[in-house]
This record gives sequence, C-alpha cells and structure tokens, in this order.
Amino acid sequence: MLGAPAALAQAAPRVVVIGGGFAGASFARALKQKDAGIAVTLVEPNARYTACPLSNAVIAGLREIDAQQFGYDGLARDGITVVTQSAAGVEPQARRVRLADGANLDYDRLVVAPGIDLRFDAIPGYDAAAAEQIPHAWKAGEQTLLLRRQLEAMEDGGLVVISAPANPFRCPPGPYERASLIAHFLKTKKPRSKLIILDAKDAFSKQRLFEAAWLELYPGLVEWVGLSSGGRVTEVDPATRTLTTEFGSHNVAVANIIPPQRAGTIAATVGVADQTGWCPIDPVSFESRLVPGIHVIGDAAIGGAMPKSAFTANAQAKVCAGAVASLVRGREPEAPKLINTCYSLVAPDYGISIAGVYRPKDGLLAEVEGAGGTSPLNAPRSVRSEEAAYGEAWFATITTEAFG
Repeated sequence: MLGAPAALAQAAPRVVVIGGGFAGASFARALKQKDAGIAVTLVEPNARYTACPLSNAVIAGLREIDAQQFGYDGLARDGITVVTQSAAGVEPQARRVRLADGANLDYDRLVVAPGIDLRFDAIPGYDAAAAEQIPHAWKAGEQTLLLRRQLEAMEDGGLVVISAPANPFRCPPGPYERASLIAHFLKTKKPRSKLIILDAKDAFSKQRLFEAAWLELYPGLVEWVGLSSGGRVTEVDPATRTLTTEFGSHNVAVANIIPPQRAGTIAATVGVADQTGWCPIDPVSFESRLVPGIHVIGDAAIGGAMPKSAFTANAQAKVCAGAVASLVRGREPEAPKLINTCYSLVAPDYGISIAGVYRPKDGLLAEVEGAGGTSPLNAPRSVRSEEAAYGEAWFATITTEAFG
C-alpha cells in the first residue's frame, strides 16, 4: 500500500496573533520569515496603528501625527492574513479564536499581544469620560492631539501638571521625556509657565540624567514631586481641573493624568492575566503559565527585570517567533538572550538612553549584570545630539521590522 504524499499527510501549522502593535506585528513578520510554511493570521481591529514612541514630540509640536501611523500592507505582502476586526474570545481547549463577527479561527499556537489598558478605576474622578477633558495620551492618537491642542491654547503663565503612575507601566521613562519636551515647548512658546510632575513613586528611570538635563535646559521650569513629598494624585475633578494629593491640591491650566495600567482586556478574557492584571509567562518561550498553547508578548507580559517598551516588544516578538517556529515543528526552543534600549528626548537635539541585557533565570527574565548601562552623566552636547539621532534611527528600524 502506497503512503499518502507528505503534503497531504500534514497540514501547515496555524498560528494566530491577537494584536497588531509592535509586539504582534513584529512577531507575525518574524515568524513568517523564519518558516514560510506556517500559516500566520493577525487579528487587529484598527486598519492603521499609531505608534507611541516619539509621540511626545507630537505633543510638543515637534512632529506630526501622520509620522506615527502605519498600515498592515507590508504584512499582507509577506503572506500574512490580516483580519481587521476584534477578537471576542478564545476557546483554549478547542484552540479556536472567536471573532467579533461570529467567525472562528483555529490555531495550533496562539500569540496574544494586546498591549495595555488604562485602569480608570484607580483614581477617583478620573474615568474614560474625564479623559476627554484631561487627556492621558498614553495610547497614541486623538489623545495625543488633544493634549497638544490644550497646551497650544493655554495662556502664557499657566501651570501644567503631569501625574505619573507607580510601577509597572508602559515605558518607564515616558512621563519624564514628556515633561522634558513640554518644558521645551513652554520655554520657547510660553516662557512664564511652569510644569510640575506629581509622581506616585520616589524614583524613576534615568532620574539623574533627566534631572541634570532639566537643570541645564529648563532651570526653574520643571519641578518633580515624589511619593514621599505628596506626589501621588488621590482624586481628580475634571470640571475645575483640580488634582488632589495627600499633601494638598493643584488647580491647573493643563493636566495630563497617566493612570495605572494592566494588560489589554483580551488577556483577562482569555485567562492569561493573573491577579496583578499582567500575564505570567515562561521566559524561554513566552508561553503563558496559566493557559497552555498561548504565548504572551510585549507590554502585557510579566517580563521580570525587562521593562515594558517598544524595543522590548520587538525583542520579545523575535524570540517568541523562534520558539513558536520550533514548537509547531516538534522541537524545543533554545534559551534566549534579549536586549532593550530606551531612548528619550529631553530637547529636539538632546537624547539620553538606558540599555539592558536579559536572560531567563529562576523562571523570570533577569538582567545580566554589567551588560547594560546609561548615557554618561557629564557627556558633551555632541554626544546628546548623537543619541537623539540614534533614537530617530531606532524608530525607523523598529517600524520597518514591524510594518514593512
């Protein structure tokens, strides 16, 4: 008896990706490049993605929003099926994704890359409706433009306040880059104004570098108030633009509330998020520790020492693509080593960075001691200018890798 042809004996492995941000899009393209024989489907409700990195420059009027927006034609050209709708749910036992229109997608492996959702229950008075008056701008798009318009409309001499959350949250240096670029806007356009950062923690990423830059570039303009000094916002009154802390209240001209966060909603729906709101994963394969056959990458994952950033999302996507490519072919994935670099702009020609190297250790991603570092504290302005250019080049690279 003749055996069946190999092509008929084994169907192509099916991998479905939920979420088309830096993690999901980078994963889909990397997986297809590693193994063209895998059928890859990306599920994403938006036809275009608006990137958060460099969006603080949009707020400060240094960049336009269309430079942040990317479509999915590059993925389609790579042979990836792009489904422009939401995932309504997942049936892990059946290995099936339910779409919003009622259709189903079967999978052999599922990758969930939902990014973050904002916890509108965390600060009394600040909910989704309040965000239409006091923007968070932590998901790039209309919120980014709303904050920009409010700054442009503010009278010279007005007070701007940014409320920064406790860890963990997306892009740890992001609130301080935002403060820096808004300070640049105020210095050049509304020089009698002031900016205060109310912070729900007592230390932040690249703190010495940011504070040295503020002293050099924006003396007397930027004030940082940490948790111990009353920096945590405990209540918001959107009607009067009043922010209350444990030490008093601030009536402001422009407020930017960055609330606490959790993994995107679909993570809880699927069952891969734990009581923290984030998703525990195996650091080698990024497979969920709660639901077998599902992998979680990007901001939604509990990454151990690895921060939540677009660079991290891209790095995790590539590692996970290699792991999934092995697993669907019956091979064990290799232990990875990952890199993250976060660039921050303090002014248009002034950049700083922090870098780290990570590897699996004791079930988490641990930092490799001595392998990372930050920009030199006393570097000349020529080095700061180079770092700003490196940040721009990195953005071009990462968007090309994700979207083509």
